[in-house]
Amino acid sequence: MLDFKELEAFVWAVKLGSFRKAAVRLHLTQPSVSERISRLEATVGELLLERSARPVQPTMRGREFFLHAERMLSQRDEAMKLFDSEEEYSAPLRLGTIETIAHSWFPEFMRQLTERYPRLTIELTVDYSPALNERLMSNELDILLAMNGYLPPKQIEYEALSPYEMGMFVSPRHAEMLSENTEAWCKKLPFISFGKLARPYEELVQYLAEQGVTSPRIHSVSTLMTIVRMTMEGLGIGALPVATVLDEWRRGELLRLALPVPLPAMNYDVIWRRANHPRFCRGVGRLAQKTANAYAQERRVEMTSALFNGHWVQPSVSLTTPDASTPLI
Repeated sequence: MLDFKELEAFVWAVKLGSFRKAAVRLHLTQPSVSERISRLEATVGELLLERSARPVQPTMRGREFFLHAERMLSQRDEAMKLFDSEEEYSAPLRLGTIETIAHSWFPEFMRQLTERYPRLTIELTVDYSPALNERLMSNELDILLAMNGYLPPKQIEYEALSPYEMGMFVSPRHAEMLSENTEAWCKKLPFISFGKLARPYEELVQYLAEQGVTSPRIHSVSTLMTIVRMTMEGLGIGALPVATVLDEWRRGELLRLALPVPLPAMNYDVIWRRANHPRFCRGVGRLAQKTANAYAQERRVEMTSALFNGHWVQPSVSLTTPDASTPLI
């Protein structure tokens, strides 16, 4: 097997025409340089240098091998530069994200990511958090933008992202019924949420139980956009990340319910295995944090706009309490 130290001794002996000069260049003794070159010749099975010549000259086969050896050393040096600067990362990045992020700040994040790492290519997977975490653990993905808590803490590192405020939305056709019919909450309209394997579904079930709604009807749907569409079509009460439906809410295509108790926020992290490239992954994580924070701040400012006035539904009673007069934003 070829050894880079042996290749270095050979290349510098050829370049400088002397074992002694090569030894000085490599901070070695002359016998050490001679020994390394002898081991290299034993490995390839042929003489590579004419030792009797002054200066030292490569044999015919040595001249041919010199070109390859020099190129191998150059490629090694280029590869080692990857560890000097994270900006040099150029291999495909296998990135996993949940759909909520994919439909919110992910495009801006990807734009900034590819600007920072111009040689980077992205292999994107969109799936539920449990499935993404499983693929991270099996080394099928490098970095996740997803919910944490599925993998052993000692095996991963992560950076927290801005949480998503959750809200309940309905089609305008149901506004009057919800405002007048005290039983409409859970007896006339089903809820629409993410798939049963997703944590938002579990948290919706728990939230409804805490508000006194037992055995709720919940349509579980695999994609965010389908939940939005089904809600707009009046098929139920959609439990949705507020920031992802601001346009529909602003246009009055969806109305938001003024809940007496807010839904729990959805919390996500940037997650990677400890064995992965630590400086690069942390750099990607902090860029994701910055992008998510900017997105969240912009949406908070938007929601204070008067454009949302009149786009709330005030149920005549709350789920368990008699007064739900104050919209929670």
